[in-house]
Amino acid sequence: MIKDIYIVRHGQTDFNLKGIVQGSGVDASLNDTGRKQAAEFFKAYGHFPFDKLYISNLKRTYESVKEFIDQGLSFEKLSGLNEISWGTREGQPFTPEENKYYYAMLDRWKNGETSLPVEGGESPDQVAMRQLDSIKYIMSKKDEHKVLICMHGRAMRILLAQLFNYPLSDMDIFQHSNLALYHIRATKNMFQMVKYNDKGHLSAGI
Repeated sequence: MIKDIYIVRHGQTDFNLKGIVQGSGVDASLNDTGRKQAAEFFKAYGHFPFDKLYISNLKRTYESVKEFIDQGLSFEKLSGLNEISWGTREGQPFTPEENKYYYAMLDRWKNGETSLPVEGGESPDQVAMRQLDSIKYIMSKKDEHKVLICMHGRAMRILLAQLFNYPLSDMDIFQHSNLALYHIRATKNMFQMVKYNDKGHLSAGI
């Protein structure tokens, strides 16, 4: 069985714009730019024959693909698709002190310490484990050949590293942009990259 998986990151929020940490504990809505990105993505893919839509429990994913839902596409929320929990940092602006902590954590993860959680939050390994249940569930649906997933930036990097058998320490090789698209073709034993962080459907400068 071949399954085509289309993965997008949610549209922009004011928290993205202002450099405030969101994670799984901040349930922000899209801003005007995010809604424009969502409209442009729908304009490009609204008539595509998706069989199912999967989103996280956070409303910024729902709002990003609401037009698909409004036209009747079946959808399901999976908590395994939630963003990483940034713990005590969530809702905080990126001050120089916070930046120092954030980049120190990224460096430690790049050096292989992916079992190390953010203070009060999750580690990449923990996110990967909950994602594994979700991707197994999605892959088990034999009648869903074309699937759209809307999720979050850091969580996307972790998921893509898993799908393509990269160590989680290498997850930052996978870029992401708001409402940019990854297209992955999946068979029983292999995942093939068809489109990588494609932004062709979005206006220049977004």
